[in-house]
Amino acid sequence: MKKTICFLYVLVSVFTCYAQQITLTGTVTNKKDQAPLPGVSVQSQSATVATDLKGMFSIPTFIGDRLRFTHSGMLVKLYVVQAGAQSINIRMTESGDTLQTVIVTGYQTEKKADLTGAVSVVKMSDIKDNPLGNPLRSLQGRLPGVMITTDGSPMGEATVRIRGTGTLGNNDPLYVIDGIPTRQSLTTLNPDDIESIQVLKDASSATIYGSRAANGVIVITTKKAKKGYSRIDFNTSISLQSYQKKPKILNTEQRGERYWQAAVNDHFDPNNNQIYQYDWNNDFDNPVLNKVILPGFIDPEKTMQPANTNWFEEISQTSLIQSHNISLSHGSEKGSSLFSLSYYNNKGIIKESFQNRITARFNSEYQFFKGRVKIGENFSASFIKGSTLPTGDIMFFATVLQPIVPVHTIDGGWGGPAPGMTDRHNPVRLIEDNKQNKNYTFAPFGNAYAEVEIIPGLRFKSSFGVDATLRYFRELRKSYRSGFLSDPSNQVNTSQNNGYTTTFQNTLNFTKILDKHAINVLVGEEEVNNGFQNFSGSRQGLALETLDYAYLDAGSTNVNNGGSGGGYALVSFFGKAQYTFDSKYLASFTIRRDGSSRFGKNNRYGTFPAFSLGWRISRETFVRENLPFISDLKLRYGWGRAGNQEISNTAVYGIYRAIYGGDRFGNDGGTAYDITGAGTGQLPSGFVAQQAANENLKWESSTQSNIGIDFGFLDNRLTGSADYFVKKATDILVLPPPIAVLGEGGSYYQNGASMNNKGFELLLTYANNNNTGLSYTISGNISTYRNQVVYLPSSVLTAYPGNGTDKTILGRSLGSYFGYIADGIFKTQKEVDDHAAQTGKGTGRIRFKDLNNDGTINDLDRDFIGKPDPSFIYGINFTMKWQDFDFACFFQGVSGGKVNHAYKIYSDFSSLWVGTNWGARTLDAWSPTNTSSEIPALTLLDANQEARFSTYFLEPATYLKLRTLQVGYALNNISKTVKARVFLEGTNLVTIKSKKFSGVDPESLNSGYPIPSVYTLGLNISF
Repeated sequence: MKKTICFLYVLVSVFTCYAQQITLTGTVTNKKDQAPLPGVSVQSQSATVATDLKGMFSIPTFIGDRLRFTHSGMLVKLYVVQAGAQSINIRMTESGDTLQTVIVTGYQTEKKADLTGAVSVVKMSDIKDNPLGNPLRSLQGRLPGVMITTDGSPMGEATVRIRGTGTLGNNDPLYVIDGIPTRQSLTTLNPDDIESIQVLKDASSATIYGSRAANGVIVITTKKAKKGYSRIDFNTSISLQSYQKKPKILNTEQRGERYWQAAVNDHFDPNNNQIYQYDWNNDFDNPVLNKVILPGFIDPEKTMQPANTNWFEEISQTSLIQSHNISLSHGSEKGSSLFSLSYYNNKGIIKESFQNRITARFNSEYQFFKGRVKIGENFSASFIKGSTLPTGDIMFFATVLQPIVPVHTIDGGWGGPAPGMTDRHNPVRLIEDNKQNKNYTFAPFGNAYAEVEIIPGLRFKSSFGVDATLRYFRELRKSYRSGFLSDPSNQVNTSQNNGYTTTFQNTLNFTKILDKHAINVLVGEEEVNNGFQNFSGSRQGLALETLDYAYLDAGSTNVNNGGSGGGYALVSFFGKAQYTFDSKYLASFTIRRDGSSRFGKNNRYGTFPAFSLGWRISRETFVRENLPFISDLKLRYGWGRAGNQEISNTAVYGIYRAIYGGDRFGNDGGTAYDITGAGTGQLPSGFVAQQAANENLKWESSTQSNIGIDFGFLDNRLTGSADYFVKKATDILVLPPPIAVLGEGGSYYQNGASMNNKGFELLLTYANNNNTGLSYTISGNISTYRNQVVYLPSSVLTAYPGNGTDKTILGRSLGSYFGYIADGIFKTQKEVDDHAAQTGKGTGRIRFKDLNNDGTINDLDRDFIGKPDPSFIYGINFTMKWQDFDFACFFQGVSGGKVNHAYKIYSDFSSLWVGTNWGARTLDAWSPTNTSSEIPALTLLDANQEARFSTYFLEPATYLKLRTLQVGYALNNISKTVKARVFLEGTNLVTIKSKKFSGVDPESLNSGYPIPSVYTLGLNISF
């Protein structure tokens, strides 16, 4: 009896101990660098809290309870509460790019360990301080298989190509922001609001988005408040930006001397021109220039005195970028909310170019019935004001307008071209006369949603999203006189463009785990409606040339207006099933059926299936026991077919238009005609056919196979992935050029073209830390692809490079160059005599290859001479942290490929545009005393037809850039409740290019907006 009583006493004591409520405190730190982790979710059976800025928490629990610690970018940590525990220290491990990372894919989230598709994940800490405005610019070179091209414009646009060029039309990927698909530019998105970015590269991962996924999908999730955690974040930075390097052009003295040399080479009297005069020995056999003589005035009206204008200096400036962001977040057991406000102002390095953006974001989520019902919304609105300067024209005119032209006339007017010059505008005038013209954009975006847990494991979610853009533009075109160029008229132009897309989504998601079996099934329906309308108007005859006055009703002559509208609808049904056995064997099956109003009734719907398989080899017993250095290893294969509907909304229809011309006899191409012979009054109008109908037009499809491997070695210190893909696009949608025998309106959209892409991608990351507090990470990625046009309809073939017969684009890369092969410079008269018949050949002239060996240089000697596709693209990133200091360095590069450096027409030749300025390269032109030069001899005549497209204009696209160099310092001793960091960052600091590239930057060619170097000082504060 006593033993029984003792046993019961002990038993009751034990249960009392385990059931006793305690308050457990602790600190959560990063195992890598021992830094405190704020915002970590700590969950017990009875409560959920979050760590504060110092990584500290306090939570009600009991002995034996299991605490779960979760944080974005960290591996989940579990802790069982022990008897006597009052304060604990938890160290969490970064997930980095390991297979444990949780990512957002199509309509759901998944662990990367369970992924079987090709998905790249952006490490947001690497790009969060970038000052470039558009988040896509920050991704350049950081993701294998993703090529991003951009320029230095403050408007921030970027072109993204995922696994190469996949179609003949629109190659832009689909963007999905908080679950809402969009085709809009990401310039309206505040980079500081982004929580994560994933790129779905292959069809097996992207097919869930069906008809819009052929070019890949970029999934973006914005920040949200965390449960049990209130926080204010303030990030601010100011940047200074300037040219890396300006183009080298001739000054006034050099331009005059080079003209003299060109004339003397041709045995022309150099004084027979309207600008320069020369003191020289008049001996063409042994010419000697004593002096270049400038006139008192360069124009007959005697208003422009000769100058030595450096036009690039006149249009350029060192400018500022400002970025200020504040966010307030609060989370509790039953709800969370976040509000952020940002201001971004980028004043470009071309004077008066700028972008000014204000973005507000609000999201919230509330839970009811113990979390079984969730209601929330994500909403943002951006207001953007930007300049509309013709920056391409400004850069071009700064290159070619002669330096002898002054900025202003002696009476304060505009300088401009004088007799003997080509008609090139004063670029400073273009800036000053257009600086008042601005674009205004308002872009609301967001969705509201509700989610219900019907039974455990079965959740229904419904979401309605809106993506709208409202643009307004008013332009005052001023009258001007600039040299011999003038326009006495003025004009006001006004336009407004409004577009919207609504997305209604309904999904049902079922998850079930039975022992070693894990099943997830997703089914859904989506309805998309798109619409747009625009109008424009213009008038001339303004009494005042100020923007405050220049509204349409102020104009008195040449009244004009126009407008249009349209839209499309898309309805979709989709499903996805995923199965995992013992976390080792993975399978995924996806199917989507889309119906689009852009296609006729015969082929309105398209079906897009996909599947993928995975094998986590590292989970096998023989690997775990015999190969302990393998931390993670997964082999995967995927296949899928995605679609493309990027054509005109009216592509399937026969189109007739009434074109009201002003000529009563119809000679202006209009359909109005004086059929009654009245000679007065309004002309009656008929219709003209513009496009034939094609009810059989069908979906363009892209089929892709992908085999890949994800791995982690040495406790995941070395991680990475490798992928090989084959992508085939068929039934590509094309609009052939009109065929004359079919008459007006004979052209129509059709399917027919085919294209292949093949490529390889590799990502490697090594991370290490030691007990001294030093940690570092080195990562690199490299990718390559090969593009090939397989088939084109005969009616389209001649619209692409080639001769249309035996030399066509088929079997070659889409962007291939077709032209002559420049075979150096004729050095001696013997080389000239021995060469094939070539009109205009001579010493110092370009020699073109006789490819068909018929003894004559003509069109038959053209061939494919290069392609723009790089051999490979790559990025190298290095980060280091020691105590409170951090350091980052990122290089991005392109190897191989050719660019068409068309501006060599101006930089290398004096004969092709005699009346413009020339490049400084002409100072090294070929001459009898400079026979090693590869720049043609100076001449005023293009007898050799050297403007013909040839390999002379193709130059290497290879470059390596130091994209980012950053040093930061954490201010950890300010306050217990404040976390701060200050940093210095340089962007685009160094460009290393091929010696054979003669320009400034192969990434921004010809009249592209120069890519500046940017120097940033920033501060991040959280409290």
